[in-house]
Amino acid sequence: MIEIKNLTKYYGRNAAVKDLSFTVNDNEILGFLGPNGAGKSTTMNIITGFLPSSGGTVLIEGIDIAQEPSKAKKMIGYLPEIPPVYMDMKVKEYLKFCAGIKGVPRKERAAQVESAMEKLHIKDMEKRLIRNLSKGYRQRVGFAQAILGDPRYLILDEPTVGLDPNQVIEVRNLIKSLQKDHTIILSSHILAEIQAVCERVVIISHGEVRAIDSIKNLEESMGSALVLVIRVKGSKDKAAECIRSTPGVLSLTDVSNGDNGSYTFKAEIETDDVKKAVMTALINADFTIEELSTERPNLEEVFVKLTSKPKKKKGLEDLLTELGEEKEDN
Repeated sequence: MIEIKNLTKYYGRNAAVKDLSFTVNDNEILGFLGPNGAGKSTTMNIITGFLPSSGGTVLIEGIDIAQEPSKAKKMIGYLPEIPPVYMDMKVKEYLKFCAGIKGVPRKERAAQVESAMEKLHIKDMEKRLIRNLSKGYRQRVGFAQAILGDPRYLILDEPTVGLDPNQVIEVRNLIKSLQKDHTIILSSHILAEIQAVCERVVIISHGEVRAIDSIKNLEESMGSALVLVIRVKGSKDKAAECIRSTPGVLSLTDVSNGDNGSYTFKAEIETDDVKKAVMTALINADFTIEELSTERPNLEEVFVKLTSKPKKKKGLEDLLTELGEEKEDN
């Protein structure tokens, strides 16, 4: 089990992570989500011991990684967003090097390297210089080093970046297969990937936890509202007003431009009957309806709703406090 308690990280006066607390259960694949700049990579670097925290604790099976880093790190395999590969080394040579750094017993290194290469389908690249590999294959080599030493916990930051669709499916299946022997934290911007392999997610924004729950519960927490998807041809502003003014429409959540003067809207509606009312209103207003469908809220809708909340604006008291601190520093 991994326990993160009141984790905080400051860069100067800016808090990248603020009082984060969550638990990763044994043999769980936990999705770790957030927009760019939310504090995901900072958090993962602290969990793996690559970065010190400003406050709080990270416990790996009860071991504080700040107090006993060597002991805790032996249980962790880490794949950062940019794989830590050496371009002038050959694939097999690099993995043997990593096995040695990780303290894999000499008699077990060859077998573990072979196993890692087989799992990541890079056996045929073992004699190639890493600099000559594609980005996707470098990603696989980085993943291979993460599983060397058979670590109990795997921390994966964007593990499918640079992979083609077939490779993405292979890595996704690999992650699933690892669950029986490993506990995994998976960070990704690809929400479909998270939905495919995770049951529970942590969503953060501006360094703070917005939600911790199963994907199913989070989707249901959006309420019973349906999402109406409708593409119309005509004036965007008039169509938006027509949809908004229809009884039973809760909100207009999205709009995107299409071809030939058409626009696609997404709106939350109370019941399926409201779809007919919207269609009637648009037809009466002389709009051409090119598409009309309904869908339930999904993880993407939840993510947008939870992470689009603006940061709290600073009040006069906060600004005066900052000015006072600056004078003291000077």
